Amino acid sequence: MKKRTLILLLIFWSSLAKAQDSLQLSYEMYMEWVRLYHPISAQAELNLRLGQMEVRQARGAFDPLIYGNLDKKEYKSTNYYDKREAGLSIPTWMGVELNSAFEQNTGSFLNSEGTVPAGGLISAGAAVNLGQGLILDDRRAALRQAQLFQQASEVERSRFLNELNLSATDMYWRWALAFENLKVLKEGVDLATSRFNYVKSSFLQGDLAAIDTVEAFSQLLNRQYRLQSAENAFFATTQEINTFLWDESGNPMFLEEAIIPQGLFEEFTLIPDFEEFRAIIGRHPDLLITDFELASLDVERRLKEQQLLPTVKLKYNFLSETLSQFDESPFYQNNYKWGVTVYTPLFLRKTRGAIGLARTKIDFKQNFRDLKELQLKNKLETELNNWTIINQQVTTFTANVASLEALLTGEMRRFQMGESSLFLVNAREVSVFDSRVTLNELASRLRISYARSRYAAGLGFE
Repeated sequence: MKKRTLILLLIFWSSLAKAQDSLQLSYEMYMEWVRLYHPISAQAELNLRLGQMEVRQARGAFDPLIYGNLDKKEYKSTNYYDKREAGLSIPTWMGVELNSAFEQNTGSFLNSEGTVPAGGLISAGAAVNLGQGLILDDRRAALRQAQLFQQASEVERSRFLNELNLSATDMYWRWALAFENLKVLKEGVDLATSRFNYVKSSFLQGDLAAIDTVEAFSQLLNRQYRLQSAENAFFATTQEINTFLWDESGNPMFLEEAIIPQGLFEEFTLIPDFEEFRAIIGRHPDLLITDFELASLDVERRLKEQQLLPTVKLKYNFLSETLSQFDESPFYQNNYKWGVTVYTPLFLRKTRGAIGLARTKIDFKQNFRDLKELQLKNKLETELNNWTIINQQVTTFTANVASLEALLTGEMRRFQMGESSLFLVNAREVSVFDSRVTLNELASRLRISYARSRYAAGLGFE
């Protein structure tokens, strides 16, 4: 574990700013590290492979098929038959199946139709569906659905990464909030310690009453308690943020104690583009995935509608003893075989039921999509409004902190002149520190709100 923390420290060295004895892990570097090496990022990439394998599997239905058959019978020194056949079948995207075969048959009891020249007989031709399966068949439908699944897997990858972006951002700024609060409360303890020592010294010199030392000591204890809680919160958030840091080999990494987040009040120029976010909501990953599901259901519907047509399969093959004779064999004049197969159910109840079921599924999914789109739009508006309000609150509370600090400065001057009490100074100081903690929370929420607005619009990593 120690080795990995040192490795992480060295990796970040070139991108971290030195601040006293600490190293700063910037938000940008942290997010880039998460995007590259977090397990969910790896899962998102694996999801693309799932789509690719689905397409490869579906394309396998169009793979050429080579076959061979040997059937021989001998009994009491008599060759009843010796039938040999080998061939090649090639399905095509247009629904036409190309085929060729070589046939060689001998034997004393061979059926007449199996009689071929001694050197064998070559056939080459095609089979085509003129009814059911002419426009769409099972193989083409499966491939089209696999292609849709592949496209959906790319969108699913974006959804995974968007969720990771939001979770990682939320964690970082909560970590930064815990650190800022820790600094504020440390400052408060330092001031309370200094004031207690001053009051104690003044009491010993007879300038202040004993009750003032009690007041100062009580404030010190209270701030020490709050500091202990802040230290625990910072430790907890540091452990949580460690769960987002992994190395290139997929091993978890841990931050050194010296590494700190960037400040909450460093320049913040990230402002949601309200109109852009509203314009792209229609391309939200949740909606795109539903669109692909609808497209897949539509392929299923069209396949079922094809089954209303009768099955009409036409087969035609040229026959020749040698390959060179094929160009001498015109259609339906000599040396050929052909056939046609026709059948259809009388009532088509199964097919009509399947079509109705497919259409119902489409209507159900379309209603779901319409509702989802409305929910996403409302969610986006909520997040945009939330960002606007928090931004206003940050501005308002920044002014409030400045006012409270001015009041504290004035109260301390009055105290030094003997016109105020330690109780009033402490009260002013508590108000200042409480307001600074609140301002920290607002600044953290503002940055998280920006990420939530992007997520609501369907965006994540750039």
